[in-house]
Amino acid sequence: MPTLSKSAIAAVVILLAVLAPAGAADAACWRPPVGGTVVDPFRPPPCPFCAGNRGLEYRTLPGATVRAVAAGEVTFSGSVAGTRYVVVRLRNGWLVTYGRLSDNAVRRGERVVTGTTIGHTGRELFFGLRIEGRYADPAPHLGRLVGRARLVPTDGSPAPPPPPPRLRCGRVRR
Repeated sequence: MPTLSKSAIAAVVILLAVLAPAGAADAACWRPPVGGTVVDPFRPPPCPFCAGNRGLEYRTLPGATVRAVAAGEVTFSGSVAGTRYVVVRLRNGWLVTYGRLSDNAVRRGERVVTGTTIGHTGRELFFGLRIEGRYADPAPHLGRLVGRARLVPTDGSPAPPPPPPRLRCGRVRR
């Protein structure tokens, strides 16, 4: 079997980067915006004005910090019908909505990076995603921290500290 030279491998990597769909990096695995439990999953409405859940509903501890899942620009930060929201437009045009905030820590026009404090929660948080004007389920883009397997000594000596957990998205393999 022939082997590829380093320059051929580099050319393939560059070609794949150029041909990757726009925003592919933004569609990667995100950390959840807040600690808590999803109590109401995404349920797309059957019509534009019909009932449904256009995002994820988290139950949280009051005052929990809400963090940006990805970098972007704040396009809205304010109240709608007495409920506080922040909307962030990602580089790929997707809109991420953080709602039911007790306070907003960012302003319209501000650029945020992954992990920026968006605000704080009351007892719950709405987390939504719109792609090309349509509501989408944000759950497939949210990962979970998974510990990594490691060897530990069996001779009674102290184990080294564990490596940091990795963020894993996608379906869990059993």
